[in-house]
Amino acid sequence: MKGLRFERIGKDRYYNVVFHMGSSYVPVSDETVEELKAKSSLSVERFLALLVDRVGYSSYLKHQIHAELKSSGDPLTQITVLQSAIKEL
Repeated sequence: MKGLRFERIGKDRYYNVVFHMGSSYVPVSDETVEELKAKSSLSVERFLALLVDRVGYSSYLKHQIHAELKSSGDPLTQITVLQSAIKEL
């Protein structure tokens, strides 16, 4: 599946949420999920910067996030959708 998205994979696990970047994914800590929820009303640009900083903890992951954003359509729309989706987790 193309694009960026969050997926809840369980409860009471070490990682309950994963962040998909196309066909790749990275686990996301509950603390990071809560921080992203709390900051979900930031502007698209600032939310993207926070997301990349918190989820893209390596240069490889940062590159993957940006590459997927570029390859799968309108980046502004994708980030807006992520801002809404994080509230539902």
